[in-house]
Amino acid sequence: MQFKSHARSLALALSLALVAGCSSTGGTQDGSMEGARNGAAGTGVAGSGQVSGTGVGANGDRAGQQADGRIPEVRTIYFDFDRDNIRSEFESVLVAHARYLRSNGNARVVLQGHTDERGTREYNMALGERRANSVKRFLEVQGVSPSQLEIVSYGEERPAVRGNNDDAHAQNRRVVFAY
Repeated sequence: MQFKSHARSLALALSLALVAGCSSTGGTQDGSMEGARNGAAGTGVAGSGQVSGTGVGANGDRAGQQADGRIPEVRTIYFDFDRDNIRSEFESVLVAHARYLRSNGNARVVLQGHTDERGTREYNMALGERRANSVKRFLEVQGVSPSQLEIVSYGEERPAVRGNNDDAHAQNRRVVFAY
């Protein structure tokens, strides 16, 4: 029995190391942040439910985690332009959702992938699906049963914010947890 818990802990640690090692900083190979726009990526947006770079949710909970077994409060994670990799500031949010789903085996969630309006409809549908699949893979590595997870891509069809500026685009590049 003790061996099983050690094996589980080791698997969890290895999966976190793998995800951290595969993540991108968004910069170029020379270390510059040439692709970043006005610092919009990674900033909290008041009232949007987005987690700030500190990992603290809107009401002060760490990454929206609930101590009483409720669904985590933060249900949206955001992506960089034209990317499907999970940003490091949202890993704690995903871990909280994985914890909830593992402890509530009957719970199901639809991972809704979204994009901003740039690109063709077909490209954006595929990108939204890749983003949702990225979140699904992360949750499965954390021990969530695949039968609890469903993905759907809305591409650019359901924007969270209307507008054609960097702030609106940043809020539309997301995956939403729909319980």
